[in-house]
Amino acid sequence: MTSESVQSLIDQLEAEAEMDRPAEETPDIGIIMGSDSDLDVMAGSESGRPGAYDVLTEELDFVEQTDYETAPEARFTFETFVVSAHRTPELMYAYAETAEDRGIDVIIAGAGGKSADLPNMTASIAYPLPVIGVPVQEKSLPSVIGMPQGAPIVAVDAGKSFNAALSAVQILARQHSDLRERLLQYHDGLQQDVGEVSRALHERGTPRFRE
Repeated sequence: MTSESVQSLIDQLEAEAEMDRPAEETPDIGIIMGSDSDLDVMAGSESGRPGAYDVLTEELDFVEQTDYETAPEARFTFETFVVSAHRTPELMYAYAETAEDRGIDVIIAGAGGKSADLPNMTASIAYPLPVIGVPVQEKSLPSVIGMPQGAPIVAVDAGKSFNAALSAVQILARQHSDLRERLLQYHDGLQQDVGEVSRALHERGTPRFRE
């Protein structure tokens, strides 16, 4: 039996899929995770490595869309949901099945544990929409990447939702030249940082650099 709260989300997703809203007003990227305990990995943590939320909002100027019917002014947006493959399979199915009709162009799906089924199940249902899997833990990696031939999923290394978001934007950039420019600017910044560190290390010498 589906709980009232889950059913209301399913009804919401199905209703949004019927709205036929312009692509400019719908989320471009969908981020889903199996539990809110995955949020530090999927979004990023102040005490840990940065995540998908960090790179999208801080580096690439995306905005999180929290109201499907009232889009932010930003052209490129993403949404975030908790969708458990094991506890709420109906919600997982509804999300994956309606994603394309709701305007989503690529899904980032993260899950932890040994049975991290959310990314690959979502990829199966949402096909041919591209899905990027994020193993939240190292032990989740075999489950996420273990798809059979003919059932594709792209996956990043354990915990690296930051890279998953970059890959998602790379997919979108094939259709949007301004996203391509944002990615190039981000990469130029990385190169600049490496160049500055390299010069400082060389000119100061190792002992002074370490200080």
